[in-house]
Amino acid sequence: MSYNNIAIGIRNHLTQKNEQPTRFNKLTRVFLVFSISVFAFLAISTSLTYAKNIKKIGIIAIDEDRSTSRTIKGIKKALKSAKLTAEYHKIILVGNPAIDSKTLADLSAFGPHLVITIGSYATMSASKHFKDIPIIFATVMNPMASGFVASMNRPGGHITGAALDIPPNIQFKYFERVVGQIKSIGVLYSEETANIIGPARVAAKQLGITLEAVQVNSEKAIPQAIDSLCQIVDAFWSVADHTIYTPHSTQYIILQTLRYRIPMMGFSSSLVEAGGLFTLDFDFKDIGRQAGEIASRVLYGTPPGKIPVSTPGAGVIYFKYNEKTATQIQVKIPEELLAIAKEVIR
Repeated sequence: MSYNNIAIGIRNHLTQKNEQPTRFNKLTRVFLVFSISVFAFLAISTSLTYAKNIKKIGIIAIDEDRSTSRTIKGIKKALKSAKLTAEYHKIILVGNPAIDSKTLADLSAFGPHLVITIGSYATMSASKHFKDIPIIFATVMNPMASGFVASMNRPGGHITGAALDIPPNIQFKYFERVVGQIKSIGVLYSEETANIIGPARVAAKQLGITLEAVQVNSEKAIPQAIDSLCQIVDAFWSVADHTIYTPHSTQYIILQTLRYRIPMMGFSSSLVEAGGLFTLDFDFKDIGRQAGEIASRVLYGTPPGKIPVSTPGAGVIYFKYNEKTATQIQVKIPEELLAIAKEVIR
């Protein structure tokens, strides 16, 4: 029975006629008034304690598509599993600075204890607007290159989260599962993604693969760089780099890999749809779960800067491939991968 119901019962009792002596009635009334006061105090205290324990969480996204929805489901499930009571306020940014500024101000008025962002644009916008509130990102690729964290293991500052960066060793192992043994892999990169190349070179060497990495710092240098790479490597690995993968240069790179029959691993589905051989996709609900677990640690007192950025595990990576490209470059996709392919682009 709730405190309110008890108080109502006591009040009703007071309204009933009582045939006991007057002195007894007075003592009873004093006792009952005291009881009502105690119950009321307990009810208010419980309500205030409950309100105090509610964590206000802001969620910033740029759309409401399936991957975003699954990410948010994973976030909420993880926070619930951590026994945190949360009140959520979600906003959608549209890419217009004037409109987005007002939308972010609306989130500020909500008074969040923590902000969770979905994607790079949402994270960038939040980092500019919320300077003193912990920010936990989800589905961000290469957060170091974006300047969100100082390093993957020690982010520093008030931002950390769950990245989409699949470790190079996992990517290269998948590459060999798809096309067989590889002696050399080519990659183009710019200053934006230079931090990826060192660890990738080490990972490749451990698998007996030589990573042929060519740095280009302008779109004009790309044709010569990709042409020279295609003549010396067995496969081509792409990294999410805005300098390299403009609409025009992306088309040229893919055409050259097709011309030389070089299998290309795309960093996104769009590259595979355009003619790359395959890509590795993600279980976005699991990425959300990782972000939610990090958020719960922050809400329980751990500074964000001390929590390493998480990356997808091998068990939550999906395989997509382009059937037409496989036929054109004469690559036979193994039956074991055909059976588990999440999507086949024809």
